[in-house]
Amino acid sequence: MRADKTLEHADLERHIHADMLDSLDEELEMEIDDHRLDKLVAEITTPDNETEVGRQFYFKELFRLQGELVKLQDWVVQKKLKVVVLFEGRDAAGKGGVIKRFTQRLNPRVCRVAALPAPSERERSQWYFQRYVSHLPSGGEIVLFDRSWYNRAGVEKVMGFCDEEEYEEFFRSVPEFEKILIRSGIILIKYWFSITDDEQYMRFLMRIRDPLKQWKLSPMDLESRRLWEQYTKAKETMLERTHIPEAPWWIVEAVDKKKARLNCIHHFLAQIPYNEIEHEPIILPDRVHNPDYLRHPVSTEMLVPSVY
Repeated sequence: MRADKTLEHADLERHIHADMLDSLDEELEMEIDDHRLDKLVAEITTPDNETEVGRQFYFKELFRLQGELVKLQDWVVQKKLKVVVLFEGRDAAGKGGVIKRFTQRLNPRVCRVAALPAPSERERSQWYFQRYVSHLPSGGEIVLFDRSWYNRAGVEKVMGFCDEEEYEEFFRSVPEFEKILIRSGIILIKYWFSITDDEQYMRFLMRIRDPLKQWKLSPMDLESRRLWEQYTKAKETMLERTHIPEAPWWIVEAVDKKKARLNCIHHFLAQIPYNEIEHEPIILPDRVHNPDYLRHPVSTEMLVPSVY
């Protein structure tokens, strides 16, 4: 009997170990994707390996920071904090990759992403900030905006989707809007991801050459490449007019994607004082066994074929 228990325990340990490895593989899968894209870059230019973060250090530090994010998540839930993080930057600046690493280990019921599409006809007739307000967090939630109300200061200005009066009204309104959010108890953090002209050019070429990434290139993205200087002027005006003490901008140097991810998460953790929440030990209850219960067999027609 004792031998059976020992085997059962060993089998359970193997299952737990395999599950933990599978969890780590989630990041490895994304890392493999990055590595595949790096090979495409190497076809175009010679990578500067001296500036790259070592792979082993990157993984070790990323998992450590993600562990801290889990602790912060528990703190946010217990203290009923309301956290909003804005991710802004040029097309292909790496915002999506950073957001994936933020959310990868977190509870989607606590930390969610708001990535709004182009406004509908009805939304265009509303107060400009109205469609963003509905995505703001309740107590115990973190919302990451993958682009935000700052669309008006960027793409809408450059592409002519708003007129000069609407553009100026935005700059009059946004500081007051953000102050209202902060007075309501929201913690607001704004990040701008900065890449160079050459780096965006390389990343666009990668997307063109990579069939798995071509969907990311919209006609708007291509036009933004042509209008690099206009976007630069719009960005400079935006930062100058909306960098307020209550809600300052933080610039993330994002040419090196790995460094950008680590630096952004590390900085974010420093913006919200938190402590680790003590949890009661979790004990699985014994399963109830009913001698009259018989499990019905599953029809083979319903099974997904075991191709792998």
